[in-house]
Amino acid sequence: MASEAPGASAPEAAASKPVPPHASDSHGTQSFWALALGSIGVVFGDIGTSPLYAMREALAHSRSGGASEFAVMGVVSLVIWAMFLVVTVKYVILLMRADNKGEGGTLALMALARRTLTKTTGKRSAAVFFLGVVGAALFYGDGVITPAISVLSAMEGLRDAPGMGARVEPYILPISAGILVALFMVQSRGTHRVAAFFGPITLLWFVVLGGLGLFHLKDDLSIFLAFNPWYGARFLWENGFLGFVILGSVFLVVTGAEALYADMGHFGKGPIRASWLVVVFPCLALNYLGQGAMILAHPETRHNPFWEMVPQFAYWPILALAACATVIASQAVITGAFSVTQQAVQLGLLPRIDIRRTSETQAGQIFVPQVNTMLMIGVLVLLFSFRNTSALAAAYGIAVTGSMFVDTLLAFVIVKAAWKWGWPATLAILAPLVMLDLTFISSNLLKIPKGAWMPLVFGAVLVLIMWTWTKGAQILTDKTRRDSVPLTDLIDILKARPPHRAPGTAIFLTSDPDMTPVALMHNLKHNKVLHEKNVIATVRTAETPRVNEADRVRIEPVNDDFKKLIITYGFMETPNVPKALALLRKQQGLKFDIMATSFFLGRRSVIASAHSGMPLWQDKLFIFLMRNAANPTDFFKIPPGRVVELGAQVTV
Repeated sequence: MASEAPGASAPEAAASKPVPPHASDSHGTQSFWALALGSIGVVFGDIGTSPLYAMREALAHSRSGGASEFAVMGVVSLVIWAMFLVVTVKYVILLMRADNKGEGGTLALMALARRTLTKTTGKRSAAVFFLGVVGAALFYGDGVITPAISVLSAMEGLRDAPGMGARVEPYILPISAGILVALFMVQSRGTHRVAAFFGPITLLWFVVLGGLGLFHLKDDLSIFLAFNPWYGARFLWENGFLGFVILGSVFLVVTGAEALYADMGHFGKGPIRASWLVVVFPCLALNYLGQGAMILAHPETRHNPFWEMVPQFAYWPILALAACATVIASQAVITGAFSVTQQAVQLGLLPRIDIRRTSETQAGQIFVPQVNTMLMIGVLVLLFSFRNTSALAAAYGIAVTGSMFVDTLLAFVIVKAAWKWGWPATLAILAPLVMLDLTFISSNLLKIPKGAWMPLVFGAVLVLIMWTWTKGAQILTDKTRRDSVPLTDLIDILKARPPHRAPGTAIFLTSDPDMTPVALMHNLKHNKVLHEKNVIATVRTAETPRVNEADRVRIEPVNDDFKKLIITYGFMETPNVPKALALLRKQQGLKFDIMATSFFLGRRSVIASAHSGMPLWQDKLFIFLMRNAANPTDFFKIPPGRVVELGAQVTV
């Protein structure tokens, strides 16, 4: 069974992370550096945990096992230049200019690209829509792996902790699992109470990273030669095919880079750019240089370079800090998945789902129970399947590289269609970035036999679900439209045969305001009554993150009996019909007594058909999704006692 939902067939987020207490929709009222501090805790948590394992994995694949000076210089050079090209050039300089009303991320970029193409060509691009679907699906793949590899990488530091050694080995997995389960269990309570600590804790973590690197630079100052890209290029060339494999491990240093773009809406471009250039990039570079210098002086430390950097007297405090940093990184990805889900639902990529607000004052603080459960199960399965960060690293990267490649392709549309760049300038800027993305994707594809297949399969399943939902919703909308009577025709019929009148106001929710809602037809057919006042209401999702209150509601009189009500929300907003009606009363003086108003919904019973629409298996999947969709009464915050549902049967 599925209810006729306003905007249910409107297929079209920017992956947002938890919003600290100091972040709000109005950046003008906040201190620039307060926002910068908040962005350090929220935006850079993922990339900030990479030093725990990235150098170790990259060196392990070299022919010398990372023992030679040539290998160390080559890997450090690749690491430094990967951060510069991917993060600084691609995201900080270029992509952060392509914002959708201040919001960034794959879904926001897709909506912007589609809106731009619609304005310039008059047509919506299916290719751009598909890219957005793929990018969103890959984000979930990254969201499953990041918490597992982040927390486990910190807990593996217990092996080298003073007084521990091999005896702690059997407890690393259970401890990691316990931390992750606790993290997922507290999601329903919201993160706004602890988000104030994200920035300071992560800032301290980056200071420690930079300090450790600075302390070990004296081990071998020749490591500064790694700034010369020739070392990285020569290392790749002389390692041949193995060098290509090493790139997949080098990419671990930039996982999380897409968060810079995704969180523009919460912190603004300036604070994020300042955080990266002033704090994060220098501290990460210092740490990787320090690891390299230490390995040059002491080759035996290459097997676990980060924890070998830590002095014994500070080991336990830094281990505790690392655990906090990895939990924060995991939290950012989890809440990012919640935000992407909200945007996907609003854009019509997924069915309605239970989305709960955990804070009345802070935007972005939401909890999605189904997604939380799915992620927790996925993370625990990964944790106990791969069992260590070296194995997890093989699965890591492919989802992120794919998501980054999608961003580059969507940026191509913006550069050409919105910014009006010529072909020479467009190719000069974007062609090298496309080649860089393809190189990293190709190197990560080599990990498929070792575990990279997992996020690809996970992403493919989500693409199938989104494709099935959008296609099925469109078929359902088309069939409903063909079987419905235009509202103008109904008005003529009612003039010829006036029905009995019932007192009060009836609001009929529908996705197509020009056609007679199914619930209205059934009410006339079976109850043979028409209310004194009738409103045909449609909730639409704009291709912008938010909509101004002045543009939220629009009412159009049809005749004395009917009015059309259009309620518009951005894809970052949560629909609330009663609040929209209150706004209508305030702005236009129209009276809607919620306790004297009945809401009519058309509930459709969907039947699979092998001879129309989609293949039978896809019909069944679509019906399963519809049956498990959230009740529209709850989704649109309508008082349950004021809702009347009238059914119909339809095949897909």
